[in-house]
Amino acid sequence: MSVSPSVVRNPFLSRFMRARQAGPFVFVIFGASGDLTKRKLIPALFNLYREGFLDAPFCIFGFARRDKTDEIFRQEMMEAIREFSRQKPDSDDQLYEFVKHLHYVTGSFGDTEAFHRLKTAVTRCTLDRQIPHNVMYYLATPPGAFEEIIRNLNEADLVTPIDEGDNWTRMIIEKPFGHDRRSAWALNGAIHQVFNERQVYRIDHYLGKETVQNILVFRLGNSIFEPLWNRRYIDNVQISVSEAIGIGSRAGYFDKAGIIRDMIQSHIMQIFTLIAMEPPASFETTAIRDEKVKVLKALRLPEKEDVAKRVVRAQYTEGSVGGEHVKGYLEEEGVPPDSKTETYLALRADIDNWRWADVPFYIRAGKRLPKRVTEVTITFKSPPHLIFDLSGCESLSPNVLRLRIQPEEGISLSVGVKRPGQTLTVTPVRMDFDYATSFGVPSP
Repeated sequence: MSVSPSVVRNPFLSRFMRARQAGPFVFVIFGASGDLTKRKLIPALFNLYREGFLDAPFCIFGFARRDKTDEIFRQEMMEAIREFSRQKPDSDDQLYEFVKHLHYVTGSFGDTEAFHRLKTAVTRCTLDRQIPHNVMYYLATPPGAFEEIIRNLNEADLVTPIDEGDNWTRMIIEKPFGHDRRSAWALNGAIHQVFNERQVYRIDHYLGKETVQNILVFRLGNSIFEPLWNRRYIDNVQISVSEAIGIGSRAGYFDKAGIIRDMIQSHIMQIFTLIAMEPPASFETTAIRDEKVKVLKALRLPEKEDVAKRVVRAQYTEGSVGGEHVKGYLEEEGVPPDSKTETYLALRADIDNWRWADVPFYIRAGKRLPKRVTEVTITFKSPPHLIFDLSGCESLSPNVLRLRIQPEEGISLSVGVKRPGQTLTVTPVRMDFDYATSFGVPSP
């Protein structure tokens, strides 16, 4: 039985449906057997399908070394959607209808024949479903594979040099983009030998989170906050990314990257710059990027003798998380027994500019921590003169603004109020905004 995507339930989305409707496309995921594909990419594509954004014909291809048939890949992705999708399928028929669009090509990234098989499969799909040659390549792979994939895409004639009429080719590259500055420049050079810059999307998937996108709107769209967003009123800023999970099947990647490259210099730096940047001249990509870069240029590098005071590195060991016994990092499959790679990092960052001078930014991230939570905590300074202390009342707690990125996405602000009664007792209370409650749907 054919089942169309469900009717959009979110009234806030309905007005944008026509403008945001995707045209016909082919989506190719390199590294389709990895965590990113099953936890994020396929569930996200299913959510778009479920909400009615993918009405036009489309095909999704997974490409990876593990030998699988289309049916095995579809079954695995159905299980991934049931487990990881923010919105569950309305019915099994709806899920089955979606996975009919999924296909799989087996091959290594250095196997030129596999890329020719991919071309044959993509061509068959575009002809069968009458799709223009609109192809998006998503590189959900270790960074060491990027150049090889790009080279073989070109060799197999799978890249349209520049958008031609109704046909386009685009490429999305996940973080990390290179290992250091030199390798990032080298990768950029390899990309530009095959792709036009307008065809390339270097992304950090944290920027797709509604709560991250809301940071600038919250700051700059509300006149009560931006005047306070500086050293005069803010005491400190904390950015925390806590994960209860371990490294999963990513030992090969993670042991080379560590939490610094996996989380700090990517996801957290994006949040950090959005919190700290100056208001851009416009909401255009380049204007926002330029202000982010200014923040990074103003970061103070600690002196060598201060590193031990400002930075903590650690690895998780065997123990219990959520009542479940878990391995230590060194016992994880694929991790060298003498690995020094950090799975936890805490540091203090300082920005040397007029807005943030002397305001510490405390950044922490780690795996196998007690709970999964990502949030920004902004603690404001106490009033300069506490008249209430003169009356013998309890001390005031500082105002604290919390931006909850995930889970239970929302914003809370703690303020002091007088507790009812005969004595002057000031008590902190919270003003809460919750995405799911306010909009009737969970945040993407």
